[in-house]
Amino acid sequence: MPSKKAPCRCPWLDTSKEDYVRYHDEEWGVPVYDDKVMFEFLILESAQAGLSWYTVLQRREGYRKAFANFNAKKVAKFDQTKVDELVQNPAIIRHRGKIEAAIGNARVFLEIQKEFGSFSDYMWGYVNHKPIKNKIAKMEDYPATTDLSDAISKDLKKRGFKFFGSTICYAHMQACGLVNDHSQDCFRRTQVNKLAR
Repeated sequence: MPSKKAPCRCPWLDTSKEDYVRYHDEEWGVPVYDDKVMFEFLILESAQAGLSWYTVLQRREGYRKAFANFNAKKVAKFDQTKVDELVQNPAIIRHRGKIEAAIGNARVFLEIQKEFGSFSDYMWGYVNHKPIKNKIAKMEDYPATTDLSDAISKDLKKRGFKFFGSTICYAHMQACGLVNDHSQDCFRRTQVNKLAR
């Protein structure tokens, strides 16, 4: 029997890594409207600064356990003792600044929820509640930042966010489907387009 041809996927994906392929096929670019999932990606994306996304993705379960199953209210209450404990935790990125930023960002996240009704509404408001569909053909077509990611990260920084510059912000927008950056020949592009509200 002839072997089944693998579907076409985005050029950034290392298809030799099964867990990475699963993340691309099931999660990346899917529009997220749930604040808990948004918060999970905020923690993971800010931990990514200066590292590869795959490095963080491999530690996702470690982060889940260390950060109270991504419960923003619980994380916002973490104190200095908890920070010291997390710095010793080999299951996450042991960077004191990033750990403290995650806790501070959780507090700002809760303030934004109060102001906008949900963090999701705050983020989606920037794209008029419709995903931006970019035309990506090759690796060089992927932007690292955009005017929009500049604007969002600037506003979040003003509100007190840390480790969330424009590059990390754009990665968050891609992960949470505010932009559909699946390449034009990727089998997920059309599927993801259909999932937008």
